[in-house]
Amino acid sequence: MLINEIKFRLKKKKRIGRGGKRGNYSGRGMKGQKARAGRKIRPALRDVILKIPQLRGKDFKSKSKIDYIVNLSKINEKFNEGDLVNIQSLVENKILKIKKSDKKPKVKILGDGELTKKLIFSSELLFSNKAKEKILNSGSEIR
Repeated sequence: MLINEIKFRLKKKKRIGRGGKRGNYSGRGMKGQKARAGRKIRPALRDVILKIPQLRGKDFKSKSKIDYIVNLSKINEKFNEGDLVNIQSLVENKILKIKKSDKKPKVKILGDGELTKKLIFSSELLFSNKAKEKILNSGSEIR
């Protein structure tokens, strides 16, 4: 078999709008983007995205890692000598008001104020460097 003996037919692309049986508008309707050659229609989703205002990073930043902040001065007022300080005890002493939607909130203790009592802090809390230093200097411990 030689290459010139192979018989196959290529399907020709339908060329519309060049006279013949499909006259005038050639099945494309009248005018407009859809009637033009080489039309490219932009996806509708892109138009929706362009209409949304972009507020300088506010919408695109992730949620803060720390949910609640407590100062040492509040802890010194509400707790007695030798008490355990954890999330549950902070709620019981009305220092924190936790929403029901927060399953496991992250609470950070800051070093504003002085700590004069010896307390036991839970390791589930987060501490600033200044707060950690003041806690250890007061004789309290972090477990």
